[in-house]
Amino acid sequence: MSVRPIVTVGHPVLRERARELTPDELGSPEAQRLIDDLIETMRAAGGAGLAANQVGETVRIAVVEVGENHPRYPYKPPIPLTVIVNPVLEPVDDETVEINEGCLSVPDLRGTVDRQLAVRVRYLDRHGVEHVEVRRGLTAGTFQHEVDHLDGVLFLDRVRDPATFTTWEQFERHHRAAFVERAEELNRRFSRA
Repeated sequence: MSVRPIVTVGHPVLRERARELTPDELGSPEAQRLIDDLIETMRAAGGAGLAANQVGETVRIAVVEVGENHPRYPYKPPIPLTVIVNPVLEPVDDETVEINEGCLSVPDLRGTVDRQLAVRVRYLDRHGVEHVEVRRGLTAGTFQHEVDHLDGVLFLDRVRDPATFTTWEQFERHHRAAFVERAEELNRRFSRA
């Protein structure tokens, strides 16, 4: 395992749609090493997820994980380490929510995007086992963010109001409290579901 450099906005690989892996490719030592590197790189960078495009690989693999005391996103509900290969998302309904997002490939910038509040996620795990799960709330947003990467889409593309762009410092100073209040209400809503 190794920590790989994370490419940043402007690098062409972030705008490419990643290709699906075959079962043989997924089982290869190269793909398994990439998965290990994605996990290590995500954890080292303090991210909630990381897609293969972000380390310069155009295959449909991403990892997601949020611990109880995640330093960058303490308001996000926990997500156990999840490796998603060849993911497909489908909205469960029409309900959306505004989420203020950041990205490891867009350093020191955040913005507000509309995300589906509930999505059905179909994917293979690192062993090729198929999963179908419904993810809700901020967790649904995290999965949408990572699948967007695999489609060559950045959160910047989804920001409808440029006035919501903010640096991390200014988010912490002026916007965090209101966002965390909304996020915690969302978390309470889905913890009862």
